[in-house]
Amino acid sequence: MFQEVSSMLQQYDYQELLHNSTFCLVPRGRRLGSFRFLESLQAACIPVLLSNGWELPFSEVIDWSKAVVVGDERLLLQVPSTVRSIDNDKILAFRQHTQFLWDAYFSSVEKIVSTTLEIIKDRIFRHVSRNKLMWNKLPGGLFVLPQYSTHTADFPFYYLDEGLTPKKEFTGLIYAVSPLVSQSQPIIKLISALAKSKYCAQIIILWNCDKPLPPRGKWPSIRMPLIFIRGERKAMSSRFFPYDGITTDSVLSLDEDTVLSTNEIDFAFIVWCSFPDRIVGYPARSHFWDSSKGLWGYTSKWTNEYSMVLTGAAFYHRYYHHLFTYYLPVSLHALLDQTANCEDILMNFLVSAVTKLPSIKVTQKKQYKETLMQQGSKTTLWANPDHFTQRQNCINTFASWFGSMPLVQSQLRLDPVLFKDQVSILRKKYRDIERP
Repeated sequence: MFQEVSSMLQQYDYQELLHNSTFCLVPRGRRLGSFRFLESLQAACIPVLLSNGWELPFSEVIDWSKAVVVGDERLLLQVPSTVRSIDNDKILAFRQHTQFLWDAYFSSVEKIVSTTLEIIKDRIFRHVSRNKLMWNKLPGGLFVLPQYSTHTADFPFYYLDEGLTPKKEFTGLIYAVSPLVSQSQPIIKLISALAKSKYCAQIIILWNCDKPLPPRGKWPSIRMPLIFIRGERKAMSSRFFPYDGITTDSVLSLDEDTVLSTNEIDFAFIVWCSFPDRIVGYPARSHFWDSSKGLWGYTSKWTNEYSMVLTGAAFYHRYYHHLFTYYLPVSLHALLDQTANCEDILMNFLVSAVTKLPSIKVTQKKQYKETLMQQGSKTTLWANPDHFTQRQNCINTFASWFGSMPLVQSQLRLDPVLFKDQVSILRKKYRDIERP
């Protein structure tokens, strides 16, 4: 009899059977838990627990009723009718939630340990602890730092749950590394374009130049506050420090030589308001797997596909400054400061790891590319032959730390209504985007 059963079992591949199953029985194990439980979560197979009185892991914060079917081990014959009564929509929701819980808390020893420690911290410091929604909804409790806020309305992930929309205002944050010697420099034109936007609440110049900050009279006179922050360490990672001066949820990160019109800025901001948890901007880049080298590659070729939107001209939520500074390890910050490179790639890695979604590219003028090429050939880091090699290395270093490649490829580009349509320019809201 045993040989017959063994022969029958050899006809099936266990892993294939596991991944093709909708429900997986999880009987009582020899110890406090059951390895079958974690196997089921990983395979997106809904666990059917047959272990009366078993305390599920992290049940203090995780709502397992959204991912697990609890059966009674004394009433095994009722299990088939119980699982058959679950409709398809609920089955899909259960399976999706098993994947969220596995990825967020159980997919590595590091995550299990981090989750344990964070739960203990929430017990001790109850006045700055996460609520149940934060633990049970994307992106998960490990990506929600209660030191930033304990209110869900302050995070970009919960706007829909709270019935909120972002405020129609943003902060322009310009990263300046070159001395101001002329009123015709791109940074002066950029400040003027920002000042014309009805959504711009303030402009912050992050002065990371070795030269002294020019007096206030050298800068344009504008209607909104123009704030200067001197970089203390001149470190690349300081670009995304959570400065107290940033008072709006939306941040428009800009390089000093970025060339954008007010129409382009306004349109990108309106798009960001619909996707407040993502990076929305103009210059796009992509990654790829180089099978010949067994490494990830980085490309700046302009194609229909991308996986990153560079932060030289991009909107994102200010919470990502806090997450960038306090979630990422010191080793990655040190890499950025040592190479003076890759901070934009790391921010894309972080946001994609949090959201599981790609950044969003919006329409830009054709000459934006040409302007960057002209400037890059003379003054910027793009002229450095090591710059591209460093970015290739950064891609692989970041993927190693995150444990996988979080970047998501996309072919989406959002354009204004009537963009490039053969109608009068007077009918178009963002007219300057099409003008040469």
